[in-house]
Amino acid sequence: MIVILEPNIQKDSKEFKKIEDFISNFPKVNIKIIEIEGETRSVCEIHLIGSTHNIPQDVLESMRGVEKVVRVSTKYRQIGRHDIDIVPVGFDYQGLHFDQDSFHIIAGLCAVDTPEYVEAIFSCLKGLGIETARMGAYKPRTSPYDFQGHGRDCLCWLFELAGKYGIRLIAMEVLKESHIEEIYEELERAGRPTGVMLQIGTRNAQNFELLKAVGSQKEFPVLYKRGMGLTLEESLNACEYVASEGNRNIIFCLRGVKSHLGAPHRNMVDFAHVPVVKRLTRLPVCIDPSHSIGGKDTSPEGLFDISTASSQGVIAGANVILVECHPDPEGALCDGPQALTLEELEQFVEDMNIVREAFLKRKDALSRFKMKGLAE
Repeated sequence: MIVILEPNIQKDSKEFKKIEDFISNFPKVNIKIIEIEGETRSVCEIHLIGSTHNIPQDVLESMRGVEKVVRVSTKYRQIGRHDIDIVPVGFDYQGLHFDQDSFHIIAGLCAVDTPEYVEAIFSCLKGLGIETARMGAYKPRTSPYDFQGHGRDCLCWLFELAGKYGIRLIAMEVLKESHIEEIYEELERAGRPTGVMLQIGTRNAQNFELLKAVGSQKEFPVLYKRGMGLTLEESLNACEYVASEGNRNIIFCLRGVKSHLGAPHRNMVDFAHVPVVKRLTRLPVCIDPSHSIGGKDTSPEGLFDISTASSQGVIAGANVILVECHPDPEGALCDGPQALTLEELEQFVEDMNIVREAFLKRKDALSRFKMKGLAE
């Protein structure tokens, strides 16, 4: 059960104390106070955890200071949709807006290799009007002998180059809590020319201590990638871990699930789950076609499988595309075979804009049919 308080009710108010005293009559119920900063107002919620079936909802709703009481039947107390009429879906960061209606393309290197390659990508993105990039500094690899990323050593010059080319946000995977501090310190050292979105990779999808760490800081938003072998519910519960620590600025990323049934693709594409995630939660939804497909095979028409899979996600309502590119894929130190060249990226972006326009036309047509039905 969730008790949403009126805007002017503070934790030290008489109204709050009376609500708390009333709840204390139910000994098997624990209280957790959640404070949310929305765009237009701050919201304080009292989350009641435990045996709440005996608590009379009508009595709580009649108490002074209570705006709304919701009985939560799902596990998603933080990322669920119970308060979207009070707290808008989505968040703002670095002048960019992310919600279930927005659309962004985050393109770049799986693993940062050289300043020259990074600068070439940033220059290309600027020419395409894109202000969001992916850049891996810390890379978990299957083999201990593969390139693990430059780590902290590349952060300062990476951030400076981002500022030079107007890149507002870099999505960057973190593997442990100390990486968050390193990113913060190097961002400060560089003068904060850009922003960072902390990425939880599929290998850390149930690293609960790391989830708590990215959730307990509110400096950076979080991009959570579905675990390659996890059910959708398990992955959404991992996002609940992040949000329960205080950070609800989360984007959920579908990146394919590990299955031989997806062959010849690297993973089984799961982009049909885009509307499911949007229906169950308040999270913007990202798709990662590069890791889902794992190569650059084309259809007889010449379209990359990466583009076709992306189209499936975008036409279903995806809000973000996370895609890999490289000026010289053959020379890439990580996942070169699936990286688009900069020329291919330009065609990819145009293709995705076409599909996004088709999605918006789908929504518009649905609205017109609904209005027609109401009029009749």
